[in-house]
Amino acid sequence: MEVILLEKIANLGNLGDRVSIKSGYGRNYLVPQGKAVPATAAKIAEFEARRAELEKTALEKLKIAQVRGNEIAKLAIVIAHKAGDEGRLFGSVGTHNIAEAITAAGVPVEKQEIRLPHGAIRHIGDYDIDITVHTDVVITMPIKIVAEA
Repeated sequence: MEVILLEKIANLGNLGDRVSIKSGYGRNYLVPQGKAVPATAAKIAEFEARRAELEKTALEKLKIAQVRGNEIAKLAIVIAHKAGDEGRLFGSVGTHNIAEAITAAGVPVEKQEIRLPHGAIRHIGDYDIDITVHTDVVITMPIKIVAEA
């Protein structure tokens, strides 16, 4: 299936690119979410007419993401979790817990935006996590996991 991308998508292409993808990915994800349209002659002409508007919208989203990324970078997050004597956590700290802590600190973050490079955190200590605010804005943020008193 060939589609025209209406926004930049990581590992796929930029705004306006015509890409070939698997049909299910296009039908079930890209087209319903408004990220792409099928590459028919009529849609290509319609896209070219709206190209400037879409580029302006994409630039505005990028600026908003950069501001939000700067706000996130200023935060120092400490998460208290139950832990044993040797520093091993009872359970783990995942993207949901981190998203809640950052949102409680004043900047709303979705759990889908958080990337844990080594999986869920299972020990107390300092960790660097990546927060993908936008495909072009990735913030590396330190967090500290401490034992609950």
